[in-house]
Amino acid sequence: MGDANQRNFVRTPLWRTQSRPAKRTVRWSAIGAITGALAGTALATIPTLASIFARTVVTPDPHPAEDVRIYKYSQGAGPQGEDLLELAMTSHTTVQGTYALVFHDGQGVARIGEIVATHRRKQSITRVVEEIYSGDLSTAVRGRWAGFVWPSPAEAGYAYEDVLISVDDGLAPAWFIPPVRHTDHADIWLITVHGRGSKRNEGLRMMGVAQRMGMPGLLVSYRNDGEAPDARDRKYGLGTTEWPDIEAAILYALNHGAKSVVLAGYSMGGAVSLQAVHHSTLAQYVCGLVLVGPVIDWMDVLRHQAEVNRLPNSAGRLGQWLIESTWGKTITGLASPVDLRRLDWVTRSSDLTHPMLILHSEDDDFVPIGPSIKLATKNRRLVNLVRFKDARHTREWNVDPGRFESAVLTWLHVLLTGAGHQRLSLSGPKTAE
Repeated sequence: MGDANQRNFVRTPLWRTQSRPAKRTVRWSAIGAITGALAGTALATIPTLASIFARTVVTPDPHPAEDVRIYKYSQGAGPQGEDLLELAMTSHTTVQGTYALVFHDGQGVARIGEIVATHRRKQSITRVVEEIYSGDLSTAVRGRWAGFVWPSPAEAGYAYEDVLISVDDGLAPAWFIPPVRHTDHADIWLITVHGRGSKRNEGLRMMGVAQRMGMPGLLVSYRNDGEAPDARDRKYGLGTTEWPDIEAAILYALNHGAKSVVLAGYSMGGAVSLQAVHHSTLAQYVCGLVLVGPVIDWMDVLRHQAEVNRLPNSAGRLGQWLIESTWGKTITGLASPVDLRRLDWVTRSSDLTHPMLILHSEDDDFVPIGPSIKLATKNRRLVNLVRFKDARHTREWNVDPGRFESAVLTWLHVLLTGAGHQRLSLSGPKTAE
């Protein structure tokens, strides 16, 4: 999930995306076209829908849909000579902030900035093109709206080193970004853990904080993300099978000069990080966790996804059962069932052992904020929550980078120096202007 690079469970037919803006829901992809084809037919049985749902949840999609219509790229047409791009209005493209647009089957990437015009009748919006990193945007007709801003550390202006981390079945590539200023935190590494369907470049938005703190950054890949070695069943374990790769990253940091680490997890990366500090023998070296739009309770997320995809309640419940059950392995392809109840940290709030900062938007349309609120309420001793508005899933930084970085810097300062009171006073939502 993560930035997810936000694929839909249900794909909206093309004629619908052209005639009206997308609804304020984000859904994973593969189930959509199939569900639409089955609807109203004898094949649209509860078991069929549940099977599709369960398989989609745990199956990586190597080719994320480029489902945003691009109408026109205009060089130098802005009021200050900026390049402009007109594209379809959706619940994501209409939110202020800075984003990436991926096009030409992932070969092209552009950074998209402020909104300069909206065209209600045409249902399109015009935004500034801040930079084209690769590809010919003038020939693109469709793209994928993404939360990462820079394709690699080079585009973000960071000196970095490509490194390899030893994991099960091979080596996982990672980026090491050294700090540019000397502080007392040079031996505390910030390790970023991207979300489902995303890449390690998702964590580049956290590197401004690492640099200001004088902390080295390690942006890692893990199984089934298209960069690290795949799991043997090539399925997501929703955190239960991925955490050893993060343990390997912690070990790498410790073997290369770190005395401790902070984990920064996005979306499913938050679930992975929580599993790592719960299960790993290296958990004692983790100072704390920064979680952005995290999956705190997978059952809540799956209920939400079943609802926005208009699945019958019984199909959603059966889909969860297939993921959890040994009997469902032949349908899901999982080597082992996933115990979703063990991934419910609201219920398990007393099992938490590490301080954590959660940054979560009230307008997250993929992973609802509810479990984050409940967890922060139930475990005030360890959990701080900073709430945002307007930002879609894991895009809190994109909408308000200043407030995002201020919150993380304040929390890290308290965590690493012991200064001040342990709870932040930044929990009120902020609307992007």
